Amino acid sequence: MKGATLTRADLCEAVHEEVGLTRQDCAGLVERTLDLVAEALEGGETVKLSGFGVFQVRDKRARMGRNPKTGEPAEIEPRRVIGFRASQVMKARIDRALGG
Repeated sequence: MKGATLTRADLCEAVHEEVGLTRQDCAGLVERTLDLVAEALEGGETVKLSGFGVFQVRDKRARMGRNPKTGEPAEIEPRRVIGFRASQVMKARIDRALGG
């Protein structure tokens, strides 16, 4: 799996191999988990997964930017964005795995 992208199908297969549920049950489990995270974020909630990290919706204020093609100033509308902050445990794990 190194260097590749982890997909929903990969998650389902990993759950299937580790837990022993049917592939269909694993797919439902993964989908429901991701739906719950998305629903919480849609409601403006923070999603904290201990040992993994925190997903949080943040408000960005309006600001002036530039049109990259013309260089003209352009207003960037206020918007909501999703941020992720890895836990210290996850940061340390990744640092060890990548030889840091």
